[in-house]
Amino acid sequence: EKAKLLRSQPAQIVEPKGLLYVQQREFAVTTPKDGSVSILGSDDATTCHIVVLRHTGSGATCLTHCDGSDTEAEVSLIMSSVKSFSNTTGCGRLEVHLVGGFNDDRQLSQKLTNQLLRAFDLQPEDVHLVTFCVTELNDREEQDIHFPIIYGIAVNVKTAEIFPATFPEKGPDEDLRSAHVLTGAPLTNIYDAKTEQLRIGPYFWGPFPHVDFWLEQDDAQILQNLSTSPLAEPPHFVSHIRSTLTFLKEHPFPSRSLFPDRKPRIYKKNEEGLWEQVCSDKI
Repeated sequence: EKAKLLRSQPAQIVEPKGLLYVQQREFAVTTPKDGSVSILGSDDATTCHIVVLRHTGSGATCLTHCDGSDTEAEVSLIMSSVKSFSNTTGCGRLEVHLVGGFNDDRQLSQKLTNQLLRAFDLQPEDVHLVTFCVTELNDREEQDIHFPIIYGIAVNVKTAEIFPATFPEKGPDEDLRSAHVLTGAPLTNIYDAKTEQLRIGPYFWGPFPHVDFWLEQDDAQILQNLSTSPLAEPPHFVSHIRSTLTFLKEHPFPSRSLFPDRKPRIYKKNEEGLWEQVCSDKI
């Protein structure tokens, strides 16, 4: 019933004001007390799943975008991040919302759904499954091709409302964060709710293999080889991958060009509610 209700809502466009956008293999956790961030969101999930974990007592809310790379470790990580904001002796319970995936040919969505259910089931604490809009419950068919119905969701940290969403702005540092994922990064926490700072990096990688070869390929080749579900990707998928590959080509050694001082790039929300970079010497 909950899945049906969620699927029936049109996707809302979420503007950057008060938004913390979470990319694939990133997570962020905050509470209703946060003066900078009121919305957590992520989109462009095809076979990936977006997970929202919330403690009803403290209101501590975590959103992550899982791709099945190391699901058990990722679930433990987001559990401890939410618990660190929640006094478990007090009232309230842990609730989880799972959204994403579809009936893809390779059954990757189904596999990830099963991994997530198992990982939450293995937790010592009780976790209540409140929204389950994944795989076959998030699938639509058009001329024998399957697509997800919902590609992205947002959660309002203050009201706990969850709704389908798209995001015109996916920054800051969109290419840098995507490059981190493409080079095989583990799930990374990008936000410090105590200081209300978005922290990106420091990230390190070596030259990306065959980057020139990939940049020479046409769109069809990139789609076919660098997507888990080529037929169901959103229209901007290829341009996003090209932009990330170009970034990797320009920065083969981020330790020299991006993080010479080994410090994260730090952003805070300004008066307009938009991210602004903070000089690291001010911290």
